[in-house]
Amino acid sequence: MSEIIQLLTVENTLSRKRHPSRQELDFLIRVANLDYDKQVAVVWAGQDEVWHTLSAVYRATGHAGQEYWQAQTTLYDENVHALPGVIRFALLLRVKGEEFWDNNQGRDYTAAINTGINLSAELAMQNLSLDNHLEDGQQWFTIKIAVNPVFPAESVVIHWTKDNWRHRRHTQCRVSKQHRKAKTRIWSARLKIGDAFRLQFSICCKSQNQELWDNNHGENYTARHAPLKVLILNLHCYQEEEQDRKFTQIAAAIDEQAVDVVCLQEVAEHWNHGHGDWASNSANIINQRLRQSFHLFSDWSHLGFDRYREGVAILSRYDLRNQHGAYVSDSHDIYNINSRKVVMARIATRYFGIINIFSAHLSWLEGGFQQQFQRLRAWADEQTGHEVKTTLLCGDFNITAGSSGYRQVVETRQYEDQFLAANAQGLFEAFFRVNDPHWRDYPTDDYRIDYIFMNKDSNLRVTSARVLFTEQDYGRVSDHCGYLMTFEPK
Repeated sequence: MSEIIQLLTVENTLSRKRHPSRQELDFLIRVANLDYDKQVAVVWAGQDEVWHTLSAVYRATGHAGQEYWQAQTTLYDENVHALPGVIRFALLLRVKGEEFWDNNQGRDYTAAINTGINLSAELAMQNLSLDNHLEDGQQWFTIKIAVNPVFPAESVVIHWTKDNWRHRRHTQCRVSKQHRKAKTRIWSARLKIGDAFRLQFSICCKSQNQELWDNNHGENYTARHAPLKVLILNLHCYQEEEQDRKFTQIAAAIDEQAVDVVCLQEVAEHWNHGHGDWASNSANIINQRLRQSFHLFSDWSHLGFDRYREGVAILSRYDLRNQHGAYVSDSHDIYNINSRKVVMARIATRYFGIINIFSAHLSWLEGGFQQQFQRLRAWADEQTGHEVKTTLLCGDFNITAGSSGYRQVVETRQYEDQFLAANAQGLFEAFFRVNDPHWRDYPTDDYRIDYIFMNKDSNLRVTSARVLFTEQDYGRVSDHCGYLMTFEPK
């Protein structure tokens, strides 16, 4: 059995009920993820012995870097005898200039007509419900399992949960109606998931004397709604070359990455004698270039680069409520660079609850960070009630990991660095969980000053964090990188 590319199931169906006659081919394939850039195909021939190449498409990610791909085609002809009929085939993977084959050890595979879904002989059973994405409003999830006829299954049971195994459920599957020539048995169950964000399940197949389990190699199968995606970015206050092109670049990344909330700093608009100019506001320009404009709240704090009203902004695909801007600095002087204003807004989402979001650009340590963070923290505390489970402090804090300013955040034991939580678990534990006295010695190569800090008693957890707007990823758009993080319910 190939570890690089492997046949899982094949189905070859012929229908004469409609004109023209129709033959459908369907292949499910497992592929090792050797590189992002790859081609997966089925090379097949019918009874006329003319060979064809059928491209497969990506379906889902599996265990330990494995991917599931599917190839499908439908063929039509007025003359049923002109259709391919019984087919021979092999599987092909092209990646990094190499070819890998699964050709049944040189004998090729065959698929007869109208024998249902045929499971690879090496497999006892195979989960056919590999779609790991739940649609908005989806209340039910159907699971199908193919069971090898050599295993005399008497029952198939789905063990599943909607709340990360705090409560466990069991649902019996039924044998699906199949073509009379079918050998592989298909069992199915329909689970009522309601408004759950996530479904996790494993499969138990029982015979009289044996149990077979498929729990996705200990990881369980998971289907979930899209996570909450939050992006932070300092825009560099109109100081970029090719500035207009870079605004378009930022909007394209927001669209392509399906970002939900964007917190921007150094948002600028023309000074205009202190009255501003909304048409030139950089957050507004980016928002207008999205495929669908977001809700936007922006406020300014001081004169930037002698030409601009400089401030911060929040963009959100969700309605913004309770939006407010306020100074957190001692100075409110619009001609003082250390006059710093923060904006906040509240969003309410179906799966993530009510979230308070703050977009901040605080001063350096010598410019008043300590007092500004204290005020920001107090403001966030005031806005927290029993209905608000999550607070996100987002933006440019002008403190590096390990500095005294970062220590001020850490030692509150209230807010935690989400980029660290996603990417450096050992450091995260030392910083925030075990109070390691030497933690300040560890982040010597971490020069970040942009953060998302989340309250530690939030009902959310960070699931990924990546850096955007680098030379390798969307290109530079500022003197800062962007940070994109995803969140799910715990």
